Amino acid sequence: MCPPRPCFTPTTLALALVALAHGAAHGQDNAPVLPAVQVTAKGYAASDLDTAASTLSLSRDALRRRGAQNLGEALRGEPGVAVAQDSAQGQNPVIRGLSRESIVLLVDGMRLNAGQPVGALASFMSLGLADGVEVVKGGASVLYGTGALGGVVQVRLPQAQFQAGTHGRTSLSVDTASQAVRGSATVNTSHGDHALMLGGSVARVEDDRSPRGKVARTGYDSDAFIGQYRFRLDGQRQLRVSAQRQQDDDVWYPGSTRPATAAPAPTVTVHSPKQTRHLYELGYQLQGVGGQPLNVDVRLYQQRMDRQINGFHNTLQRDVNTNQAAFTTHGLDARADWQVHPQHLLSAGVNAWEMKGQPDRRVFNPVAGTWTVNNPFENATIRAVGVYAQDDVRLGATQVLLGLRHDTLDSDADSIGNGNISTGLDKRYHATSGNIGLIHEVSPLWRPYANHARAFRAPGMRERFESGPRADGYTYVANPDVKPETSDQFELGLKGGVPGFDYRVAVWHQRIEDYLTGEIINASTKRNANLGEVTLRGVDAQARWQIHPRHVLRVAYSQVRGTNKDLNEPLFQMPADELSLGWQGPLTAGLQADVNWRLVARQDRLATQFSKGTENATGGFGTLDLGLDWQMTRTQRLRAVIKNLADKAYHEHLTEGLSGTEILAPGRSLQVSWTTQF
Repeated sequence: MCPPRPCFTPTTLALALVALAHGAAHGQDNAPVLPAVQVTAKGYAASDLDTAASTLSLSRDALRRRGAQNLGEALRGEPGVAVAQDSAQGQNPVIRGLSRESIVLLVDGMRLNAGQPVGALASFMSLGLADGVEVVKGGASVLYGTGALGGVVQVRLPQAQFQAGTHGRTSLSVDTASQAVRGSATVNTSHGDHALMLGGSVARVEDDRSPRGKVARTGYDSDAFIGQYRFRLDGQRQLRVSAQRQQDDDVWYPGSTRPATAAPAPTVTVHSPKQTRHLYELGYQLQGVGGQPLNVDVRLYQQRMDRQINGFHNTLQRDVNTNQAAFTTHGLDARADWQVHPQHLLSAGVNAWEMKGQPDRRVFNPVAGTWTVNNPFENATIRAVGVYAQDDVRLGATQVLLGLRHDTLDSDADSIGNGNISTGLDKRYHATSGNIGLIHEVSPLWRPYANHARAFRAPGMRERFESGPRADGYTYVANPDVKPETSDQFELGLKGGVPGFDYRVAVWHQRIEDYLTGEIINASTKRNANLGEVTLRGVDAQARWQIHPRHVLRVAYSQVRGTNKDLNEPLFQMPADELSLGWQGPLTAGLQADVNWRLVARQDRLATQFSKGTENATGGFGTLDLGLDWQMTRTQRLRAVIKNLADKAYHEHLTEGLSGTEILAPGRSLQVSWTTQF
């Protein structure tokens, strides 16, 4: 059993990493360990070891090993990241205590916008086809504008490649936790100056099984398609056309179940019969050459989210409200980077997008047997334009990153409250964001860094215009006068890598003014409101040690502390402390094993006043996963993993639901997957 408090404090963990680093520096062979390269952190490919920020990257192989069904599940256990969920499908990444509208979600660099009353937009990012996932932890508004207070999560999908012939990969997996069957395939073909990539995935998921039995209403179906065509104009210039589509059917959100507002129903549960995402992109790329190359990328895109969100009356066994919501975003991104000098890179860009939202909500009167229109808002629009510049320069052993951005955002709707309010809805927000980061290479193993980032989040349609049910089961009241959030984050860190060993440690503090949240009015209702000030602080750390040419140990640790300064108590719904340990190594030729042990502490730091006693402590738990990887042939791999070996009954602290009714995590299960390349 996991102890009530984490086994490692930040101090002891830092000392342990320092000791490991000292040993690694004096006892490693020449096995190469390549530093992670990210695009999201700086807007162009850059080594994590030269970046004065906390980042993480999951490769395609890492995603394959995890066998996750959505983005939230894939990131669970990573340092600085937690997961909030209201269903098996609705798992939202939480970065350093912030989630949903406080995190920018990107698919191939394009922003995913939509209202999120329930579920997880992150689950509509076609993870089954992904080449990788990149995360930037902390304020990132300089590159990504409004919403990037907590950070950025980007899913990178396959791109059409100019590789002669036809190549591809396929995968198939099954698991006993939900009797799920998943499959995916991508193919790339190229001839001369033409390249085409096509891909598709399917998932058929039944209800999960926990140690206490079946978890009702956790199954769903999901289908995704991606495609891209590239035309090479010459050796430097390319045109591209991309399309993406995902549809999820029959998704239920058990965490939303709450007492109904009208007799005779005891409870109502939110569900979604059908949800779809469509994206279309037209892009142009110039790859510079010579001693001072200039790279340019311009894109136009349209992304549309259609969501059916209904309230199911558990006594009448029928929907008592329906909501057909459509959110359409048109966007323009233009960026350029100029290699002024081998040690100096300038970049600049413009991001402009417009999102329109139009819900069609109907409410059923069980006594009269009639439906009435009750639209939360009409013809809502958010327009954002941001301009940024960034300077990345190396001065001897010190890398300096400076960034500045200005955003203008307009928010308006024809009316809210089913047409009852039509004035005072037009708002314009201005925000200036900035960051400064320095990282100094004392040696390859010792790279201390510091950064300061100022970020902001303008209120979304959900906060300003929409009154209705949310994932936590409350009905929220719109507030057109809520203010934008602004934050300042300070981070000190240490990172480094030598052959066979690499590590990252970050200690951070974030202050947010006008924090947007839902304030409890009564047992069933919350009102969107600002808190005057909240602070978050924490530590996240990770290390990878190659103790033998083919044996690797891993450790990761996360701690977040949030404080509501208005009430002088812990901030509502903060993730628990957690520690992850792992080992990977060979058993025989072609057969590898891995062990992953996750320890999560008891979470009893509760927002008692703010939540009016509705936030309850969550017990600590530990889970152990055992995996086997068999390289069957040069192009085929078979993987089997037993998850939750001890069949532990638990739920995460950030799982939505009435106390005692939260959905449990899957129990002991076997997942088998097969992948091949051709």
